[in-house]
Amino acid sequence: MAISKKLRRYIPSSEEFCYEEFPFYWLARVQGIYTQQLEKALKKIGTDIPTWRVLFILKEQGKCSVSEISVHAIAKLSTVTRIVYRMKAEGLIETNTHAEDGRVTEVSLTEKGQNLIIQAQRSTEKIFARSFDNLGEGQLQKLNQTLEQLYKNLAED
Repeated sequence: MAISKKLRRYIPSSEEFCYEEFPFYWLARVQGIYTQQLEKALKKIGTDIPTWRVLFILKEQGKCSVSEISVHAIAKLSTVTRIVYRMKAEGLIETNTHAEDGRVTEVSLTEKGQNLIIQAQRSTEKIFARSFDNLGEGQLQKLNQTLEQLYKNLAED
């Protein structure tokens, strides 16, 4: 794939590269500070980011298989399986065998899990409000479109 001269400063192997103009530099910085802030807020209510992620996937999707959670969380199936069984032991979720396919484990929220979602929303609300401060709806839509395109580009085989 040929890289135009205008885009070379965004390519790490180029002589014209400037890390402060590299989108992945900023993505990594945003992800890092986001993770730090989220961990701090969730720790106060006795939970963590992996639990938060699974809870919110289930909140949005309803029942999910462990493999569907893995896809949405972009995490290895073995990692998600460990998280799911830890959360089950904590009473946050329940698991059942899929009615039509006994190889599939379905996961759903318990009342305790739903209550933790409410706590997590309250605990993290200021983080999200602050992160979108001074951004308009159009900017957020464009940002999401751009990030989605980056994801699609990277997900191609």
